[in-house]
Amino acid sequence: MTSRAARLAAGLREFYVAPYRRSFARARRDEDDLFLLLVLGEALGVPAPAGYETMELLPVVYERFHDWHRRMGIERSPLEHVACC
Repeated sequence: MTSRAARLAAGLREFYVAPYRRSFARARRDEDDLFLLLVLGEALGVPAPAGYETMELLPVVYERFHDWHRRMGIERSPLEHVACC
């Protein structure tokens, strides 16, 4: 009975989410871009509202920085002294 209910719940979720999958992906990417901008701004000395909490996340952000600056249309990394591509 529980596997049947779980399959029904998964089917309903897919039914309602499928038309909006692209919108959800875009919203998540926009949130990630804003977060990346805040963290990298903090690294460059721009005060961020959550500065203390974001400094420990810089190593994670450096891994995704290349994809971000290419998507923003910046050919070369503006942070070559910190994170080179």
